[in-house]
Amino acid sequence: MQEQSILVVDDEPEMRVALTHALSRSGYSVETASNGLEGLSKFKKKDFNIVITDIKMPEMTGMEVLEGIKSISPQVPVIMITAFGTINKAVEAMKEGASDYILKPFSSETLEAAVRKACKIADGQPHGKLLDVHSCRLSGAKKIITQDSELIKISNLAKNVAPSNATVLILGESGTGKELLASLIHQNSERSERPYVAVNCAALPESLAESELFGHEKGSFTGAESRKIGKFELGNYGTILLDEISEMAMTLQAKLLRVLQEREIDRIGGNKPIPIDVRIIAISNIDLKKAVKQGTFRQDLFYRLNVIPLTIPALRKRKGDIPLLANHFLKKFSIGNDKEMKRISEQTISLLQKYDWNGNVRELENTIERAVLLGSGEVLLPKHLFLEEPEVSGQQPIPIKVGLSLKEMERQLIFQTLKEVNDNRTHAAKLLGISIRTLRNKLREYKDNA
Repeated sequence: MQEQSILVVDDEPEMRVALTHALSRSGYSVETASNGLEGLSKFKKKDFNIVITDIKMPEMTGMEVLEGIKSISPQVPVIMITAFGTINKAVEAMKEGASDYILKPFSSETLEAAVRKACKIADGQPHGKLLDVHSCRLSGAKKIITQDSELIKISNLAKNVAPSNATVLILGESGTGKELLASLIHQNSERSERPYVAVNCAALPESLAESELFGHEKGSFTGAESRKIGKFELGNYGTILLDEISEMAMTLQAKLLRVLQEREIDRIGGNKPIPIDVRIIAISNIDLKKAVKQGTFRQDLFYRLNVIPLTIPALRKRKGDIPLLANHFLKKFSIGNDKEMKRISEQTISLLQKYDWNGNVRELENTIERAVLLGSGEVLLPKHLFLEEPEVSGQQPIPIKVGLSLKEMERQLIFQTLKEVNDNRTHAAKLLGISIRTLRNKLREYKDNA
């Protein structure tokens, strides 16, 4: 899929910066204009796939921008940004050919959903779902990139259960892509055009957690100066993602269990329950069965969440994905930062595949981004990676046999280390904690005694 270019037209500098940041991180090419006249001028000079414009602007309104865009290129989708007070204008804009509108204030998920729909219009795609062998395409340029049979199987299972209302529990180490899998489920569900609300349970202050999730009525406690709608109500008819579910306080776990059982919530200070229709996806980077045994997670809640369990394998268990991911990130960050790097050397790929990646895909992404930003030239070389130490995985343990001499143990250790670092004597000496000179002497000794 060719990279989508987006023109953002807004007279507020803060909004232009926020939109540019959000869209660029999703892999789009973004240009901005501070008013309608500048926006139309840029549009005439360059081809853009999508235009996003505020409705209320001085000199030239968003409606006039829409009219100008459509007179030049009728097929280009235009997304309107509007405040609540001008929502009627947004509806009018839809009648005049706008592809969608976003109501202020909006989340990055809402923005991505609107752009995703516009991408389908720009690409001439029917409204549908896309999944291929190597790439589960999500909103915009976000993908689950894999050729690993286990992860492909998990992705296909996620697609298959997406149309149901079943609660899903996604497990895996930090940085493996659990949030992407959750997004894949939402976007392949019947709720894809409904709200997608993500909550980080670890970031919820314990004193405010219940209010954040379920809302409160005006005057229900000190400081409650107005009614607050909680995350569950905001996500009604859509999907709510509960990230780091294991960090939720026990008292809140009991309330969540009731929501799952009764499909209704109680606002703090409210006098009647409120029915909700929301799909729940929970995420954890720790083994919840162990948390149950340790008494930090309710067993009954675990059973309620564990209807469809999906576990994403760590990156070190799917080494074949490393070249795919590394090249994807190279392209993303080279284009996004106007750099010339176009390919990764074989030596670099070999080094990447030896690294342990305790931070998984997120750590690999950060490493490639740093290499692109700090490196130079068209080829990403090992020196550009700035890896702190050659953290090697997959080492075979050296067998310890009764009667094996210390000298022979030393010999096996040296040869095993050299094998793991592709005979790089400098790295081997560093890992063994000896000087390169000592290593050379040892190898010479083994050769002489062979």
